[in-house]
Amino acid sequence: MLATITSKGQITLPKELREKLNLGYGDKVDFFVREDGHAEMIPIKTSLRDLKGLVSSPVSNVTLQDIEETIALEAVANDRN
Repeated sequence: MLATITSKGQITLPKELREKLNLGYGDKVDFFVREDGHAEMIPIKTSLRDLKGLVSSPVSNVTLQDIEETIALEAVANDRN
């Protein structure tokens, strides 16, 4: 994929690359230059702390006993396969 640097030093990432890296408006990337002179661009992904509150609480209350029973049932089912 080819991109051109503007007179202001800016570059537009090709759409195919943005889609492959799941990058969109406002996302950040970091650049590193390796010893061999090649550059790497690393997408900076959001931390889990930033995602707090995006998923609503479960509708029903699940107890620890419910979870343990489900795990036990799945373990038995997996042993049969």
